[in-house]
Amino acid sequence: MAIEIRGLAPLLQVFDMPTSIAFYRDVLGFEVVSTSNPGKDQFGWALLQLNGCQLMLNTAYDDDARPPVPDQARIAAHEDTAIYFGCPDVDAAYAHLRARNVDVKRPTIAPYGMKQLYVTDPDGYNLCFQWPAK
Repeated sequence: MAIEIRGLAPLLQVFDMPTSIAFYRDVLGFEVVSTSNPGKDQFGWALLQLNGCQLMLNTAYDDDARPPVPDQARIAAHEDTAIYFGCPDVDAAYAHLRARNVDVKRPTIAPYGMKQLYVTDPDGYNLCFQWPAK
């Protein structure tokens, strides 16, 4: 018998929480469900949700240990991480992102039949919105 699993909530380490929240909430449409500092604007951890999909963000550094600029080697390693979202209307997602001035290339169809739209978040993580091509 397999383990019963009823969800998945990846955790991404981010450099600047307000920048990440602005991207995931204001651009992609996620709702901030819970934070490590409820009711306050400053927090180091957040649980986000959109249509049953959950994602957690956590600051990579404590406030007193955060460097003035992101560590480029750390950010470069983020391109190894990709989160794939089921997205029935990839073309609408493309239009939505373009309307919000997000640098994104047109969707393509992968050799295995998925229509895919890739975008990079503020910390260099790859996000893919995909659906079977018609």
